[in-house]
Amino acid sequence: MVDTPLLRVRDLVTSFRTDTGTLRAVDQVSFDVPRAATVALVGESGCGKSVTAYSILRLVASPPGRIESGAIELEGRDLLQLPERQMQAVRGNEVSMIFQEPMTSLNPVYTVGWQIMEAIRLHRKTSRRQARARTVELLGLVGLPEPATQVEAYPHQLSGGQRQRVMIAMALACEPKLLVADEPTTALDVTIQAQILELLRELQQRLAMSILLITHDLRVVAENAREVVVMYAGRVVESAPVSALFARPMHPYTRGLLESVPRGKPTAQRRLRTIEGMVPDLRALPPGCRFADRCPLRIDRCVLEEPPVAEVAPGRLSRCWRAEDVQPQAAS
Repeated sequence: MVDTPLLRVRDLVTSFRTDTGTLRAVDQVSFDVPRAATVALVGESGCGKSVTAYSILRLVASPPGRIESGAIELEGRDLLQLPERQMQAVRGNEVSMIFQEPMTSLNPVYTVGWQIMEAIRLHRKTSRRQARARTVELLGLVGLPEPATQVEAYPHQLSGGQRQRVMIAMALACEPKLLVADEPTTALDVTIQAQILELLRELQQRLAMSILLITHDLRVVAENAREVVVMYAGRVVESAPVSALFARPMHPYTRGLLESVPRGKPTAQRRLRTIEGMVPDLRALPPGCRFADRCPLRIDRCVLEEPPVAEVAPGRLSRCWRAEDVQPQAAS
């Protein structure tokens, strides 16, 4: 049982209807999240990371969205097969989520304490006094100053970093087994980012919690994740242990992401690299590899035939006909 992943996502397909056709934002996505470990889901904006997260909690707005097929198993239970009433008992209790922008996720007309207390009372049989005491404890746990006072604060009275700490407190209120963190530090300055990520690491160790960390920042991945799943145009293109992926990417897109990370001050000889070209339109996909138009290793087969996900090394998967030809990132 110990070796069984807490979460298994298998062949997940989530689509959206548009005026010009159906768009598969998540297309046959599979990955595992081990117990008490952090898995990073990475890729550029629009690749399907956040839709994957919303699919796990069954929060995809329908219409226009729809989870078409696949399985999302939490400790062996397929969340996609649960009645909505049972799924409500899972959200915020066994699986919680930190959303990208806390100012839009918190209700401006209620105090932050009230909002956390409601989350506690929804899933726990407890009195309002007990819920308040637990809320003050949680606000102290996430490092909010003067928690007994801040429990009465409204969202607009807090800074961005403090609001994000409130969101973390709310997500942890019922000590979930899995925390889905969707770009939890995007809107914060660098100093606050580091504090929030350190807080998540400490809380993970304390609660033996699994984390699915959704981000586009590979520096955050390097410092916080054990496994990395790379997405491009709705598909998983590579997955690997974090150290192996950084030492030797085995998909050209992953290498492009690594090379686009700033390293010191740009100079005339060392300019910030970019991945040329554009992501394909998901409503009119090319017949071959979705990355082919942007790939420096492209061959005729890439344009004609999409590669499957294949094991290219122990514990490593890649969706590339030339995975063995991807060179390690050049030192700078």
